[in-house]
Amino acid sequence: MRLAFAGTPEFARAALAALHDAGHEVVLVLTQPDRPAGRGLKLQPSPVKQYALQQGLALAQPRSLRLDGKWPEDAAAARSALQQAAPEAMVVAAYGLILPAWVLALPPRGCLNIHASLLPRWRGAAPIQRAIEAGDAATGITIMQMDEGLDTGDMLLAEAVEIGPDDTAATLHDRLAALGARLVVQALARLDDLPRRPQPAAGVTYAHKIDKAEGQADWSQQAALIERRLRAFDPFPGLQAEIAGEPVKLWRGRVVAVQGTPGERLAGDASRLVVACGDGALELLELQRPGGRRLSAREFLQRTKP
Repeated sequence: MRLAFAGTPEFARAALAALHDAGHEVVLVLTQPDRPAGRGLKLQPSPVKQYALQQGLALAQPRSLRLDGKWPEDAAAARSALQQAAPEAMVVAAYGLILPAWVLALPPRGCLNIHASLLPRWRGAAPIQRAIEAGDAATGITIMQMDEGLDTGDMLLAEAVEIGPDDTAATLHDRLAALGARLVVQALARLDDLPRRPQPAAGVTYAHKIDKAEGQADWSQQAALIERRLRAFDPFPGLQAEIAGEPVKLWRGRVVAVQGTPGERLAGDASRLVVACGDGALELLELQRPGGRRLSAREFLQRTKP
């Protein structure tokens, strides 16, 4: 099939590679403009752009697709490129830009989205993180036919995966990226036969974008919630707190059934770091000082000034 593809991060790159390997003709790739990253804040191409360049695929990086928006020239150029490419369908995965009506209507077989949740739960920008934060036992991938709503389109395929007790956003992301890549290839192979199932009205939740301001530990919360947030916010934005008078990022913890004043360091041996929470306590297992590497609690405490 002649396909256009729209995506930006590694999650999307996995899907693009699977489609390309499956023999589809990817006639145009849309991805976000290069962004500054790293200590030098140099412009970095997205994983999707890197793959497209390696494979010699046609590429466009509009800042917007809205013809009446802030960058109408970008949108007009993207529309011209899509019209000339004449894709039969478009596949979208974590693109980062809203597709206006003209994009959705352009491919005769529509636009398929790879969404990292079991819709209608966790529509929106951060479904992987919110599923972990909420303590969900499972999540998954939904392949849906896109419409103008926010992840509201009819479902074509879905498959669940278990969320393990040690899963972080990074580990769950990798499993879901591989699953999404596999399911979208399956969906395209069966596109004429797959029933379109409207999403149920019950069970809708929204996975709001992760804000840096959420990355501050609140010891008045339940220890179980803080532990889930540690995993949900790994690798971004991390959870920050002040430990022994210095700002530290917290990466792993374990709930402990003891009580104390929230934020209080509870008694323990020199190799353990246990902090009281609103309900229970959290034993911190992995921490990171600014500019340093992740350390076990034992290493961290050994390097802490008395």
